[in-house]
Amino acid sequence: MKLFRRKSDRFMILLLQQAEYTVQGIDGLMAYLRTPSDECANYVRRIEKEADETRRILIDELNHSFVTPLDREDIFSLSRSIDDMLDYAYSTVSEMQILNIESNQYLEQMISLIRDAAEEIRMAMVQLKDHPNVANDHAVRAKALENRVEQVYREAIAALFQGPQDVKHVVEMLKLREIYRHLSNAADRGDEAANVISDAVVKMT
Repeated sequence: MKLFRRKSDRFMILLLQQAEYTVQGIDGLMAYLRTPSDECANYVRRIEKEADETRRILIDELNHSFVTPLDREDIFSLSRSIDDMLDYAYSTVSEMQILNIESNQYLEQMISLIRDAAEEIRMAMVQLKDHPNVANDHAVRAKALENRVEQVYREAIAALFQGPQDVKHVVEMLKLREIYRHLSNAADRGDEAANVISDAVVKMT
């Protein structure tokens, strides 16, 4: 029984590691916004690779385990959603660097809110095993933050398309729209992770 319990706990540890990597990666994205540099961009890339390795280990163990702390589908979906949040942070940094995008108030607001959502997901993973209702509280907060990101996203798009001035301006608009979409998608994945956590809590309690 102890062996099965340790194996079961391993999944919670790996999911928490993924959530921690996601917070670190978004912190790196925030740092890039303040100080665009290869160092900040490379940090996010390194974190993304380490998180991918953690996810690969989790999936491998999932494929070879009979006992899991949550439904197998929930573990897989939660792992994927958390990973996707970080992937979008990575793609945001990469495209901002390639396209030479400068920070603005909308980017700062969206990334700050996404970082808060990622932290709520991380805290939910900390509490999920022993205090599922507390984990659900964090999931609810993460969902509320996703709604705030979408509100800022709509404001950013509306401001972006107010009176293009020339061709150069149109090109800049299209570049920024792609960055905004990456961040909106990151928030959506946080919402998905929160939904999986809430569903898992219902099954546990």
